[in-house]
Amino acid sequence: MNFSGALIYLVSTLTDLYVCAILLRLLLQWVRADFYNPLSQFLIKITDPVLVPARRIIPSIGKLDTASVVVMLLLELLQLVVISLLSKTDYGFQFLLLFAIQKLLIILLLTYFVLIIARVLISWLAAQSRHPLIPLIYQLTDPVLRPFGRLVPPLGGVDLSPLFALIALRFLLLLLGW
Repeated sequence: MNFSGALIYLVSTLTDLYVCAILLRLLLQWVRADFYNPLSQFLIKITDPVLVPARRIIPSIGKLDTASVVVMLLLELLQLVVISLLSKTDYGFQFLLLFAIQKLLIILLLTYFVLIIARVLISWLAAQSRHPLIPLIYQLTDPVLRPFGRLVPPLGGVDLSPLFALIALRFLLLLLGW
């Protein structure tokens, strides 16, 4: 029986899901998305227990919600410490910190990769749908796709900016070793 492997999987999955929730909330704040959207409200409710106390201690820097970034980094770091203890592998703190930062960057890039693919699929299959997730996907992806849209104008009515954004995201993921 591989109890430590199962426990590592459980710790990793739960931590990564919560980090993704905090990241999505941070990104929604960054793009000034509709916080009355039911999905935004869900993210607020599940992240407030950790972020509200953290914001009392860690002030924002300009428009950046520094508390969210610090909490995500600490959660990833804690996850890596637990995993190294469970796997009985001794990594130095500096390695764990760098790996936690790398993992956060990978999660950010993968989040945008999935959001852009979702946006493309929505434009093909459910353009007229009124699901509350659709406006959030558009609000989150617009700032990333806009520069690509300026570089590559639509050709024959086809917007190629998502394709080039996905290529750029995949390139960055490869640079990060994923």
